[in-house]
Amino acid sequence: MGRGDASGFGSFSGRGMKGQNSRSGGGVRPGFEGGQLPLITSLPSLRGFHNRFKIQYNVVNVDTLSEVYSSGGDVTAESLVETRVFKNTKRPLKILGRGNLKFALNISANKCSAAARSKIEAAGGSVQVVE
Repeated sequence: MGRGDASGFGSFSGRGMKGQNSRSGGGVRPGFEGGQLPLITSLPSLRGFHNRFKIQYNVVNVDTLSEVYSSGGDVTAESLVETRVFKNTKRPLKILGRGNLKFALNISANKCSAAARSKIEAAGGSVQVVE
């Protein structure tokens, strides 16, 4: 809306003379790039949130341990790599409680769920949490 020529916003009210942006209701939606493929459409892989501080674990269940180890023994991340349960020890080891265990295992892992700990200790084994 014009405020007179002396204000600096008279006549065309600072909108220029012609074109889409000079009209009432004119303008384009946010992200519109004149018909060119918008940046938000051309980079779909960058959408969303990815937590760079999330810790990913090598997860092993109790039933996997009972399949791999036929009798008691010591279980570490290195021994699980040797038995090819997972490829390397870059990620920390976490023991989960799916399945049953019928013999004693001495496990050293970075984390262990409460269900897994109770099943291992019920079978006569032990769990040592390594940091």
